[in-house]
Amino acid sequence: MSDPLSEVITLLRPSAVFSKAISAAGRWGVRYSEFGYPSFCAVLEGSCLLALDRHKPVTLQAGDFVLLPATPGFTISGFEPFTPKRVDPKTAPSPAEVRYGTRGGKPDVRLLGGYFHFDSPDAALLVSLLPALMHLRGAERLTTLVRLVSEESREERPGRELVLARLVEVLLIEALRATPGEDSPAGLLRGLADERVAVAMRHMHGEPAKSWTVEQLAKKAALSRSAFYERFTRAVGMAPMEYLLAWRMAVAKDLLRRKGLSIAEVAERVGYGSASTFNTAFARNVGQPPRRYARETLASVRT
Repeated sequence: MSDPLSEVITLLRPSAVFSKAISAAGRWGVRYSEFGYPSFCAVLEGSCLLALDRHKPVTLQAGDFVLLPATPGFTISGFEPFTPKRVDPKTAPSPAEVRYGTRGGKPDVRLLGGYFHFDSPDAALLVSLLPALMHLRGAERLTTLVRLVSEESREERPGRELVLARLVEVLLIEALRATPGEDSPAGLLRGLADERVAVAMRHMHGEPAKSWTVEQLAKKAALSRSAFYERFTRAVGMAPMEYLLAWRMAVAKDLLRRKGLSIAEVAERVGYGSASTFNTAFARNVGQPPRRYARETLASVRT
């Protein structure tokens, strides 16, 4: 059966990875402005405070891993009072380790972090289905992956971009499946953590071309129509048919980015009986006809 988590990560198309090492000691604090791109961090040794905008501060310690799918403004610091140093996250990372606070001597904390881009035109939609903050303790596998990402991003070896894209895909999947879905806000992880809702989601992802109804999906989930509708909406944050439409449009955009597929073929693959019906639905949801979307997307790739 289909794996929605893997499919969402694949459609996000992570690429263009940047990473850097950070160490700090004494009285220090760094303020990053809102970034928007996904970012990650592994604590190699020591501890520090992380304070995201609109979130309570959390203590990070050796072995912790943090993933922010759409990085908001945040401050990272030691535990003493400080005047924050403001940093523009869009500046190119330094190839050498960045040091904050007291220069020289043993650092109080060492971090390995970075950020990457999502190339998907539906990144905002897909990211909205993920938790804003993923904080995992004792994440040895993730720390290893961050080290591999860091090493690969610093070297200009053949196949670098492909290796980095695959490493980040694995990093994302590993972080997401290690995050307790029951405690997550409404979205993909919480939906997949609910065994009844997850069954319906796997069917939607596995057969997007099928003419699903709420009644059919409720039957797959072994729930009444009303119970399924309420449970799905509460877990995922959108109604079943709304989620199915969003997923179909995301798949359609991905197919239209490829050469060699006609509009009729794309329409059939995402559950529309005719190209004209698909044209109307796509234009209503995306804001332009599929043929123009495909032409403009391919043109932007060439340039």
